[in-house]
Amino acid sequence: MSDIIQLVPNKWVTEELLTATTGMSKHMIQHARRSTWMEGKHYRHVSPDMAPKQNSPIMYNRDEINHWIEHQSPAKRRRISA
Repeated sequence: MSDIIQLVPNKWVTEELLTATTGMSKHMIQHARRSTWMEGKHYRHVSPDMAPKQNSPIMYNRDEINHWIEHQSPAKRRRISA
């Protein structure tokens, strides 16, 4: 009998795992990080010495980002010209 092991992502994930779980592109993640997401809430820089810098790796809060996605306004219909 084979056992099934299911891995569940952590609350804080890397950009690669965020892309895999949400379907967001790297460009969309960068744009949201620079324009609407709050550092400390949606993402944070991390380092092993507990003193992250601006160029430190970034971890993303899946729960807050999913909440942000769920509260997006509906897309506005575009007028199609002939």
